[in-house]
Amino acid sequence: MTLTDRIAAWATRHRRAAILGWLGLVLLAFLASVLVTGPNARNLDPGDTGRAQSTLDKQDGYLPVEEKVLIQARTPGGHFGNSPELRRATEDLVAELARRPDAVTDVRSPLESRWQDHVSADGRSGLVTFKLAWPVAKLSEHFSFATGAVQAVAARHPAVLFAQAGDRSLSSAVDEAIKADLARSHLLSLPLVLIILLIVFGSLVAAGIPVLLTVSGLAATFALLSVIGKVVAVNSAVSALILLVGVAVGIDYSLFYLRRYREERQSGVDDQTALRTTARTSGHVVLVSGLTVILCLSGLALTGLGVLTGGAIGMAVVVGLAMVASVTVLPAILAALRHRVDGGRIPWLGKGRTAARESRIWSGVATRVARRPVLWGGAAVLALLAMTVPALDMKLQDAAPVNSLPRSVPQVDAALRMQEAFPGAPTPARVVIWQRDESTVDGMLATALADRLRAQVKDSGGLLAGPLTVDRVDKALVVRMPLAGSGTDDTSVRALEHLRHKVIPETLGAFGQLDVAVSGRTAQTTDFTAQLRERTPLVFGFVLLLSFLLLVLVFRSLTVPLVSIALNLLSIGAAYGVITWIFQYGNLSDLLGFTPYGGVMGWLPLFMFVVLFGLSMDYHIFILSRIRERWRAGLSAKEAVVSGLGASAGVVTSAAVIMTVVFAVFVTLTSIENKMLGVGLAVAVLLDATLVRGVLVPAALALLGERAWRFPGRRAH
Repeated sequence: MTLTDRIAAWATRHRRAAILGWLGLVLLAFLASVLVTGPNARNLDPGDTGRAQSTLDKQDGYLPVEEKVLIQARTPGGHFGNSPELRRATEDLVAELARRPDAVTDVRSPLESRWQDHVSADGRSGLVTFKLAWPVAKLSEHFSFATGAVQAVAARHPAVLFAQAGDRSLSSAVDEAIKADLARSHLLSLPLVLIILLIVFGSLVAAGIPVLLTVSGLAATFALLSVIGKVVAVNSAVSALILLVGVAVGIDYSLFYLRRYREERQSGVDDQTALRTTARTSGHVVLVSGLTVILCLSGLALTGLGVLTGGAIGMAVVVGLAMVASVTVLPAILAALRHRVDGGRIPWLGKGRTAARESRIWSGVATRVARRPVLWGGAAVLALLAMTVPALDMKLQDAAPVNSLPRSVPQVDAALRMQEAFPGAPTPARVVIWQRDESTVDGMLATALADRLRAQVKDSGGLLAGPLTVDRVDKALVVRMPLAGSGTDDTSVRALEHLRHKVIPETLGAFGQLDVAVSGRTAQTTDFTAQLRERTPLVFGFVLLLSFLLLVLVFRSLTVPLVSIALNLLSIGAAYGVITWIFQYGNLSDLLGFTPYGGVMGWLPLFMFVVLFGLSMDYHIFILSRIRERWRAGLSAKEAVVSGLGASAGVVTSAAVIMTVVFAVFVTLTSIENKMLGVGLAVAVLLDATLVRGVLVPAALALLGERAWRFPGRRAH
């Protein structure tokens, strides 16, 4: 008696305890999220960025929030040297901000001679900069005042363009986009899934069960993550990813279990026998698949990057809960409902929808493939390899804030305009300077350092720019220095390297008692990508070896695991190629609603590899298990392939459609990162469920014949 047999047997005997236990777990998660209070754990960035962050965290103070307002004439020809309207508008804005010295400090105007770097090189643009006053509790109020002041002045000067962008503006735009995307993904994914399930099952009750289990699992997951987040940093940006994976696996696991149960009941056996068979077959597949996904996700922790580790923990929790619900609560519900699971039939779908039948289409495909495995398998391999070709030119580059969101977002439009007039100003590098003996950097030294750095701007060949500002954070100094480029492109990286390896040693080298670290958007992305590239081979090796060992244990074969890994790599490579072709080359940008920036997110290939390798095992193990069942029942290897694929393809197709729809919802979201992820995962799942599982798996197994199921030193059956 297998583990899933014993779990299902207990759940069916103690139905009330199993169902109430699940509800109690969800309630307990909610109570824990309310009772466990305190600050969330902070993520520490790698490399020089992490050193700068740690230094500032130790200070008894905070880095001031800096905002910038770009001022330009709306008509060509306006110049700060000869335009009275630009002068009046600038003076009006400075005066409006000065009304609340408790909210806004350190206002700098391009009209003052000491701030000449606040006027663009062509003289058409000016920059008013200011800081939001502390305390932290009043930052939102002070930001609202400043934004309102800019809007009021803009209304009084319609001939002048005012564009605000800065620390708070851009971060709030990103946060609002993340929240809106998460709400939209909730709004779209679950209703679409329910519609598909109604079509698949033709029954309200049968369709509702997976949705209810998935929703409750997601609720428990997010409640638990609010507790886990006190210890391990879980970035809010990964919430959408957790939702995506949670819906996909939650529905899939329930679907596998429920379809097998209905199939067994319709074969004429009693309910208890149907439940036992389902637990032994589909229940076992769900357990193995869930553990495989969790173990694959754990590979992300090997990167040593907090944001990926936190995301892996969140996705592991949601997968674990989906797996537990499917092998415990679901059999208890089925035992309680029995034939009533088909209740609420949809009339126009007909009675046939409530019957689990073999797929004639996929049985026909498998028959043709098994007859000519080399022809069909070779054609499928060539198709996938052709799709992979663009990935050979893949350029890993994160999106800058101005690339991540569409220009229709006002803050992004403001940042782009500011970037054109003052390169690097929206997201400057932050040079953190402190004394090694932890004493205070005195005022004279701070002035000397700032003057030296300003002198380096002129000698940088355009890699560094102004305006340069200096802030004191307790005992340390923070110098904001704009870098050339968009913030994450090659030009920005060259500027960062110039700053780190030439400017800082030459400028601050004479002060031997000082320590320096550079942070900021460019530095953060560069350091993150450097560590990711260093650890990627380790993660790949871990996932491949783990998958191989798990498949060997499950199928008692060496050939099947090797073939499975090769097929997974083919589908993932093809997905990489599609992402490169669309997002790096800019194809279909108008249709998908994004602006290409010439690269692919640096973390995306590794993340997709880990997630897809885990998720693809769902279909793979399910199909191979059905084929092996037929082979063990006495069918020949080719007959087992045709029969097993025909019996499982309907479930896999339904599950793949659901997962593809869930992933495709991300294409409708705002940020380019979510669009990339949605397209990549949706394409990979679609290819995996069609070309790979429908053609390559039967072709490979037909070629291998009996050898596929033999382990060295063991007999065939």
